[in-house]
Amino acid sequence: NFPNPFNPSTKIRFDLPFSSEVSLTVYDYLGREVKQLINGIKQAGAYEIEFDASNLASGIYFYTLKTGSNITTKKMTLIK
Repeated sequence: NFPNPFNPSTKIRFDLPFSSEVSLTVYDYLGREVKQLINGIKQAGAYEIEFDASNLASGIYFYTLKTGSNITTKKMTLIK
């Protein structure tokens, strides 16, 4: 994601080489789901999803991107 640290929003970028079921979910540091940004089938291509955290407290958050059989989790920091 860019920027990281961020305030109040950041962009999460990813590429899909082929159409697939995609899930992009943000969690807090305790593993509680904060927001589901995507949940559905997406066509092949490059994507840039904006995450607006203006209603959240400063802290560490994680996002998990699931595409087909791949799962990626990354850390991001919200500083207000």
